[in-house]
Amino acid sequence: MSEKIRNTYNMEVNGLVREVKFVKTTVEELFIPFLGNLTKLRAKLDRKIVVYVAAPPATGKSTLTLFLEKISRENPELSPIRALGMDGFHYTNEYLKANKIVIDGEEVPLMSIKGAPETFDVDSLQEKLREVRQEGTDWNIYDRKIHDVVPNAISVEDDIILLEGNYLLLKDPRWTNVRALADYSVFITADANLLKERLISRKVAGGMSREDAEKFYYASDSKNVERVLNDSAPADEVWELKEDDDFEKIFPED
Repeated sequence: MSEKIRNTYNMEVNGLVREVKFVKTTVEELFIPFLGNLTKLRAKLDRKIVVYVAAPPATGKSTLTLFLEKISRENPELSPIRALGMDGFHYTNEYLKANKIVIDGEEVPLMSIKGAPETFDVDSLQEKLREVRQEGTDWNIYDRKIHDVVPNAISVEDDIILLEGNYLLLKDPRWTNVRALADYSVFITADANLLKERLISRKVAGGMSREDAEKFYYASDSKNVERVLNDSAPADEVWELKEDDDFEKIFPED
């Protein structure tokens, strides 16, 4: 099997300029055709559209959607998209510290499960999505320097919104209305063991010991990965993250 050719791109991700690599054929045969289909959908519906990229943690969805935004703006045949994240709709740290939830009969602070579906302000997310589909709006962001939400931080007026997040397709009553606001959706799946290693390695790279990183994974990350992989509603397309960090479309078949 011939080695995959990867192109390197300089991009700003979470406020830092990084070198990212994507497989050349994947860009040409998956990403650009996908963006072309969104261009056609926008023209067909003749209005702003919202497209979801839902995926479990550690699938690289933030970097992927920002890259899709980049190439859409560099190709004159494509309508430019705007990549956004749903992390700005966490409840604030103040709220998470002040409120609790019952899990397995035990009352625990919401702060202790930050990142779980229950720690998101779903009503505010729905309201913003409705606004962005109509006239545009200001969008919340999650600031990773202060590890908290910044409301109404950026203005969004674009015609194609590509929203990434873990729980956008979750089959949970609180998230039903969120699912209904998508004009199109992509789900990224991956082997749970691959995600486990990526999540643990991420924590170790951040300075945590391997032992503590594994404890955190089993206490928190693993539950979120399982919920997304097992409890998400069907998407219009499914891509798979492979062990070599490449993406492959597995549904529908071309």
